[in-house]
Amino acid sequence: MELTVNGARHQVEIEPDTPLLWVLRDTLGMTGTKYGCGLAQCGACTVLIDGQTIRSCVTPVESVVGSNIVTIEAIADDAEGRKVVEAWVDHQVPQCGYCQSGQVMAATALLKQSPSPSEAEIAGAMINLCRCGTYNAIASAVRQAAKA
Repeated sequence: MELTVNGARHQVEIEPDTPLLWVLRDTLGMTGTKYGCGLAQCGACTVLIDGQTIRSCVTPVESVVGSNIVTIEAIADDAEGRKVVEAWVDHQVPQCGYCQSGQVMAATALLKQSPSPSEAEIAGAMINLCRCGTYNAIASAVRQAAKA
């Protein structure tokens, strides 16, 4: 199977129903995308597929062949992603940091779809779980990135 991840093509020999998360982490060595719950509930495994957020822990690799997959490893290469990362640093969003790659991916997708999101749009898009409860800092960082 051929996958396009972060702009590079990769040939992988893997079972078609293998979750994308494990292909990224175990086969391609991209460990920035995290395993959280394995049930598509927490969002730690969020990546972008053709610009849309998906939970990679439940996405069969065969379903993303031919798509553009973007992971946290390449998010700063994107103008919106770079603004999000800078805002995350400015607002010191991470505490434990475990969920933050998924949070950054979700924020980047939001700003690509809605460059000046309303509070309701931010609340609706930023639904990944954060065990440390940094939701206020996350919302502040998204607002800053939108203004940048």
